[in-house]
Amino acid sequence: MDIHEYARYDATGLSHLIRTGEADAGEVEAAARQALAQVDEHVNGLALPVFSPALDHAADGPFAGVPFLIKDHGPVAEGVPFTLGSRAYPGVLAQRDTDLMARFRAAGLVTLGLTTVPELCVSFTTEPVRYGPVRNPWALGRTAGGSSGGAAALVAAGAVPVAHASDGAGSTRIPAACCGLVGLKLSRGRGPCGPDAGELVLGMADEFVLTRTVRDAAGLLDAVHGPGVGDKYTAPTPRGSYARDLVTDPGRLRVALTTTSWMGTDVDPEVAAAAVATARVLEQAGHVVEEASPAVDRDDAMRAWIIEAVGVASPCLLAPRQPDEARMEAVSREFLKAARQATALDMLAAFDAQNRITRSAAAFFAGYDVLVTPTLGRLPVPHGTLRYDDPGQTLRGWLETLSGFGPFTQLFNTTGQPAISLPLGQSAGGLPIGVQVAAAYGREDLLFQVAAFLERAMPWRDRVPPIFAGGLPG
Repeated sequence: MDIHEYARYDATGLSHLIRTGEADAGEVEAAARQALAQVDEHVNGLALPVFSPALDHAADGPFAGVPFLIKDHGPVAEGVPFTLGSRAYPGVLAQRDTDLMARFRAAGLVTLGLTTVPELCVSFTTEPVRYGPVRNPWALGRTAGGSSGGAAALVAAGAVPVAHASDGAGSTRIPAACCGLVGLKLSRGRGPCGPDAGELVLGMADEFVLTRTVRDAAGLLDAVHGPGVGDKYTAPTPRGSYARDLVTDPGRLRVALTTTSWMGTDVDPEVAAAAVATARVLEQAGHVVEEASPAVDRDDAMRAWIIEAVGVASPCLLAPRQPDEARMEAVSREFLKAARQATALDMLAAFDAQNRITRSAAAFFAGYDVLVTPTLGRLPVPHGTLRYDDPGQTLRGWLETLSGFGPFTQLFNTTGQPAISLPLGQSAGGLPIGVQVAAAYGREDLLFQVAAFLERAMPWRDRVPPIFAGGLPG
């Protein structure tokens, strides 16, 4: 299998070739290694050299033999070092697999490397001082998004069909939007978070994957969903197979549309137009579309976001060895300062704010089946735009900066609802535009039904970036 052929297939397609004997798992892995070497020279998405050999994995899982990457956002896989994108962490070895990693292995995914993140995974761009910027394969001078930016760049460029991602305020959906991918944020409790955490970032984060097709996201969720032993949250049991949901008619839906930022920030007209066009396609299919939006109190949203920042920083401060803050970037130091200063009353007030937001959103989704929004407020920005290491940054100022770039994603981390970014638009200059579709808590099935329809009605499969495996020298 040469790189050109390999890069044409999604994970489902590759697994079918391997299962039927049309391709050998070894030649697929060899093609993936070539593709990673070729592509990473341009996009800078790997935090470490490619693993040799690949990590252990089942030979009989539903995705046996499919190349895969994990994210450098903390201890994920036993024996693999992590740095959190920071010069302050020299590369600490994970002592055991996370529950999710164990399921990735059982699914047969062939883990070949570790992807780059912004320091502490708290930026919507991936430009750590330690590794330098991850470059978007659609436009190398622009961001691939964050915090799963390394994963997004490498999947979009065809180096692997799927990669591990996590989402605490949009960190799966935003790179998906920047790089033209499918990025699903799960319902709170849909996937496991153990064994070392009772909840991920105060219940506002989740882990899953980035893919190029909707069917890969559905099939992989079938393989890994469900709580781990002792997990604090349990999402409702799925109504069936997510893969089967792709061909299930959802019936006539009540669709809400908004292109107005809940944070009061401007939205680029091209970005807004992609969301409107998506809603019109749903309307033409017979669904009822109205312009409507959940009521979101901006102060409550910011309060919940600030306390989430405390949740991000607290593991650093509770670790046996404290990081050398002189080797950390400016916003990271602000996160640590906020965590030290937060009181119990601050935490409780933030949880009250989270409760108000969650109940308001739940009431809204009692009247609508799905909500369509832009994923981002802007097109992918040039490197250096967000200025993570600017010494003048404050925590609140940084969160305001993030809300200007990505004002539509964090709400669903606060509420715990599922939301998916789909690459349904393209700018006049050829940059991907993501459209977000959100549903009520526990309704990934409905998101997959809508996403599969939109993938057929507004196909993106033939759009590939200028930097794509097999189309480059070397």
